[in-house]
Amino acid sequence: MLEPGNNDELPPIPGKRYFTIGEVSELCAVKPHVLRYWEQEFPQLKPVKRRGNRRYYQRQDVLIIRQIRSLLYDEGFTIGGARQRLTGEQAKSDLTQSQQIIKQIRVELEDILKLLRR
Repeated sequence: MLEPGNNDELPPIPGKRYFTIGEVSELCAVKPHVLRYWEQEFPQLKPVKRRGNRRYYQRQDVLIIRQIRSLLYDEGFTIGGARQRLTGEQAKSDLTQSQQIIKQIRVELEDILKLLRR
């Protein structure tokens, strides 16, 4: 995610559930039109849309935006490269989570098998 050095320049994320585009803009030091553009370029970024197509971002969205900002502005990635990087990290996370679930199910099935053998 973000390196600790990059977190220092951005304000802390308040403990709210939803943030408007203006609030996210200030929290991530990115203009609102850039956020709207990134929504088109990064499939991971999907704010909730309510009345009048108003966007409401959740904490996870803000973290993703900060990560995108870091990749583009600090590390010098292109949009395509940042998209690939985020997709790769998401795939690794999904794989790790799947492996943990499989291990847990396997242990539970072995316990059930022991009970049945008694």
